[in-house]
Amino acid sequence: MQLSTIIVNHNQCRPLRHALGALKRAALSDSEVIVVDNASEDISVRMVKAEFPQAKVIEHSRKQGFAKAANEAIKASKGEFVLLLDASILVSEETLDKLSEFLQAHPDAGGVSVRMLDAEGNFVEGSNKNMPPEWISFFRLTGLSRLFSKSRLFSKHYEAGWIEGFENTETDVLNSCFMLLRRSVLQDIGMFDDRFKDYGNDIDLSYRIRLAGFKNYYFAKTFVIQQVSQPASKMSWQHMKNFYGAMLTFAVKYLFRLPELRVKNMPGWSSPAYELKQ
Repeated sequence: MQLSTIIVNHNQCRPLRHALGALKRAALSDSEVIVVDNASEDISVRMVKAEFPQAKVIEHSRKQGFAKAANEAIKASKGEFVLLLDASILVSEETLDKLSEFLQAHPDAGGVSVRMLDAEGNFVEGSNKNMPPEWISFFRLTGLSRLFSKSRLFSKHYEAGWIEGFENTETDVLNSCFMLLRRSVLQDIGMFDDRFKDYGNDIDLSYRIRLAGFKNYYFAKTFVIQQVSQPASKMSWQHMKNFYGAMLTFAVKYLFRLPELRVKNMPGWSSPAYELKQ
């Protein structure tokens, strides 16, 4: 099988319906779609089963972090290429064909992201520099910015929008909304680190791809559309804990390189269960 597309969904029935419809029109002939429903309280599961019976559905009764949910689907998938797609993304009809050809022509590519437009057709700057400003400041402060040498985010001359959105280029960090990965690379480096709940897993995986000697690419010769979705509250304790906790986890993993540590009743900094057997 050539392509497995994975969508982790939580209460996004309406955008998910549109995303699956677009994906069906753009699908490669030898492909599959896996939807992981993360304890949705709406009718997402019923909608997928009724309107897109060809899609496989993995149902969770309790909400898990993105990494665990995505890893479960990756283990169940069969494609040579694995696409992690946000439920808010509409894939244009030529996108999957072009990216498949790109990966086949670039054996050094571990993963690729794509140009993203908003609902009005405007370029979304996060397409090719997918890192929150808080992370940029943290990386600069701790010295972790040296791990991302190809990123113009850490250039003292950086200005918003400076990166050319219509130019194919190598990049440090793949866009979490659309990450097309090579299965053989995942078998080499492992899947998502489940210590990163909902934030930072894209940065961590992108970095591990580069550590293994592969490259991450931004492909600008086609596009996807980002539907308007309801953002999580940035003032909630859960958001702040996961968002800023991910920064600490990344620092512990790559800057301090602490040994495995386990303390009773406390989360450990042990190796994550993200290996994927061949």
